Amino acid sequence: MALMRTAEIRQMSPEDRAKKLRELKDELMHERGAAAMGGAPASPGKIRAIRTNIARILTIQKEEGK
Repeated sequence: MALMRTAEIRQMSPEDRAKKLRELKDELMHERGAAAMGGAPASPGKIRAIRTNIARILTIQKEEGK
C-alpha cells in the first residue's frame, strides 16, 4: 500500500473521498484482525500506511469543510 499524495486526495470528489475512506477503514480492520490472530502481516508497514492515508483524507475533509 503506497501512501496517497495530498494532491491526489484533493482532486477527488467528496463522494470518492468518502468511499476511499470506508475502503481504508475496512482494510485496516482486516489487517488488525489478522495481526490479533497472531499471524504475521504480509507487509509490516501496511497498517501504518493505511492509518496515514486515513489521517490525510480526514485532514483534507476538515480543511475543505471550513
